[in-house]
Amino acid sequence: MKILVLRFSSIGDIVLTTPVVRAIRQQVPGAEVHFCTKPAYRGLVESNPYIKKGHYLTGSLRELAAELRAERFDYIVDLHNNLRTRLLKLQLNVPNSSFDKLNFQKWLLVRFKINRLPHLHIVDRYLAAAAPLGVRNDGKGLDYFIPEKDEVDLATTLPAHFQRGYVAFAIGAQHATKRLPVERIIELCGQLGRPVVLLGGPEDESTGHVVELAFEKEAATAVPPTTQIPDSPYYFPKTPSPQDPKTLIYNACGKFNLHQSASLVRQAQLIISHDTGLMHIAAAFKKEIFSVWGNTVPAFGMYPYRTEFRVLEVGGLACRPCSKIGFGQCPQGHFKCMRDIRFDLDLPPARDGR
Repeated sequence: MKILVLRFSSIGDIVLTTPVVRAIRQQVPGAEVHFCTKPAYRGLVESNPYIKKGHYLTGSLRELAAELRAERFDYIVDLHNNLRTRLLKLQLNVPNSSFDKLNFQKWLLVRFKINRLPHLHIVDRYLAAAAPLGVRNDGKGLDYFIPEKDEVDLATTLPAHFQRGYVAFAIGAQHATKRLPVERIIELCGQLGRPVVLLGGPEDESTGHVVELAFEKEAATAVPPTTQIPDSPYYFPKTPSPQDPKTLIYNACGKFNLHQSASLVRQAQLIISHDTGLMHIAAAFKKEIFSVWGNTVPAFGMYPYRTEFRVLEVGGLACRPCSKIGFGQCPQGHFKCMRDIRFDLDLPPARDGR
């Protein structure tokens, strides 16, 4: 039986579909699983051993439909359920089922703060879309597969202090309202009292550099409290405290591809992440996660799946959630959802190794 799974974006969402792909491949007799997405996510598809073949939206939707039609699929599982996937299903005209996006319930929560969403993780809603094939949740959680060539050798990559154990902090996110301000990232890192590897894309490199600079000995002694570093737009309410001498920063933002960043996540002792793709990758490796939430909320059903985690958020804020995705800046102007989070981590003492 040849089955097509549709999910065009993004990194986190595609990682969250992996239990569906695995369940279909292992539980449907003779199943051959194909996955259709955007070319930017080719690496996620090609590294997954449960996927026979990937198909990518490189041209027009009509061209993609012609490619998919030639495969003669028996069934389609639509885990995106947007206009493009509906058009594709119409053109392919084969039996199919779709993921329920619960857009009305999300709208109620965002617009009127009325929560009618089920207490169900999005993975379980994805699996419900595949239920007509007879699949069930196998309880194994998420998958993430790192090609051997992308495994990071800590001994040749990180400074010696980091090789004995570190916290991986995913400082990026697609929207600004899902990211801590840089001064709060610095504050949080200062409380960790251990080596911290900052993870993110090239767009996060400058933020990572500012955090790194704040923890350098020269910067800590040269920059008085409540001042700006010359030629920098970032404002520091305080410098790192001398009582946290073990906080060391390695800025890995923009230096590694996605699989390599995942390797650094896999080898970390602890993960701190915004509501973003690396958080779900960490969950795939069953890491302990401190999950930081701003304008979005765990009630949307995309919290870390089947792993130990703690949520850092401002509960009871009247304007939150203000969006199911995010904004370039706080619509209210105060950004209390990130600026007012209390970092009560209660971490055990730092230790060498795992």
